[in-house]
Amino acid sequence: MLQILLTGMVTGLGLIIAIGAQNAFVLRQGIRREHIGTVILVCALADILLICVGTAGVGALVSSQPTVLTVVRWLGAAYLLWFALGALRSAARPTGLTASAPVSRGSVLTTTLALTFLNPHVYLDTVLLLGTIAASHGDARWWFALGACVGSVLWFSALGLGARALSRPLSSPTTWRVVDLLVAVVMVTLAVGLLRG
Repeated sequence: MLQILLTGMVTGLGLIIAIGAQNAFVLRQGIRREHIGTVILVCALADILLICVGTAGVGALVSSQPTVLTVVRWLGAAYLLWFALGALRSAARPTGLTASAPVSRGSVLTTTLALTFLNPHVYLDTVLLLGTIAASHGDARWWFALGACVGSVLWFSALGLGARALSRPLSSPTTWRVVDLLVAVVMVTLAVGLLRG
């Protein structure tokens, strides 16, 4: 069972570590030291929920309904473009970490939920792919799922809390202009990729 748990953890980490909108947001909030506990908790709990849903077999149901994935794809692309526009606005008027205006917990929570649940890749990777791989382990599928859940908690905690070490080097407004421009490029690229299907 330990081997299956470790396989689940490594597989989950392999899928979640890819650079994307959610990871970029967790990193930014960690660097800003702003509501990072909320962000880590929401991201990890959402992943755990989706891993469990996929392991329970809902992945097969969703894959048989392509309309659901199409709707989520378009909503996700629209949100990513909106997020990119916000990053471009920030790049036009960059501020360092110490000068940035605080953002409310509600706003951070809303953004975290949107970046998590409006991302079709979350459903494809976490529900369908992990659910399918978990199912291949038969009766031990929940050990695999537990490993994937542990990997998710470890990743979001390390990313969010480890980002604090970068707060001093990233206190320059020029650095934030570059970061915001890179985030905008990544968001637009992801949105275009989603629309291409």
